[in-house]
Order: sequence, then C-alpha cells, then structure tokens
Amino acid sequence: MHGEALGPANPALVAHPGAPAVFVFDRELIVQAGLSLKRLGFLYECLLELPVTLRHGDVAEEVLAFARRHGADGVVTTAAVDPRFALLRERIAAQLPVQVLEPEPFVELPESVDLARFSRYWRRAEPVLWARAGAAAPPAPARRWDR
Repeated sequence: MHGEALGPANPALVAHPGAPAVFVFDRELIVQAGLSLKRLGFLYECLLELPVTLRHGDVAEEVLAFARRHGADGVVTTAAVDPRFALLRERIAAQLPVQVLEPEPFVELPESVDLARFSRYWRRAEPVLWARAGAAAPPAPARRWDR
C-alpha cells in the first residue's frame, strides 16, 4: 500500500483479500518533504482501519523484507502518479515480480486537468460528481475578492 491509495477499495487489497499487506512510512520522503506530524497522524489513522502491517524506513528494503518473511513470489500494488513510485517499483522488481493494478478513477473528466493545483482539479470535478449523484452542485462560496 502507498499514500495514494489508502482505503478499503484499494485494488490490491480487493484483488487479494486476506493476503499480507504492508505500508511503509518512507523515512526519506518524510524528511525531504518535511511532512508534518498532523499529516503523518492522518495517514496513521487511515491505516489503522486497513488490514496492513506498518513499517518505517527505506520503502523498497522494507517491502522486500516483508515479502521474504511471508514467502511471497511477487508484489501487488496500485498505480500512483508520484515519480518516486516508479523508482521504488524498479528497485523491488529487480528482486521480485511487481504487478501494478489501476484504480478506478475518482471522476472521469472530458479533458486533462493540471494536477499541480487541487483547486483547479476540483472546479472541474465537483460538477461532474454532483451530476453523477443526480443533484445540482451547491453554489460556490463567495471569495473575499468576489465581495
């Protein structure tokens, strides 16, 4: 498991119910990105609701050690957009086959969206989600500069 797919609908968990699963708190990422205790606490609380073993350290090393302890002949995970994911997958795949499952999209948009800003994505995604639910989107709250 990784931080982009923390939920019971994670395709790897769904495809292999009951299989051993691990989440590694990436020590290098935590330091480089300066993740706050609040963010780490949120991740931890999400993970407590899932059937996973928690570890911390070097992700590839921890995943491979976990796989060895469980006699695994491969690793199954869910796709991620974070570029670090590809590097970690390559390191793991050098020792064990890695299967990457695609998640269901949260919402399908007619055109691509710049994911660098959540607000840009949400302005396009929210009306699609409300329409899918059969309801009109609530009016947007007034912004300070709109008043």
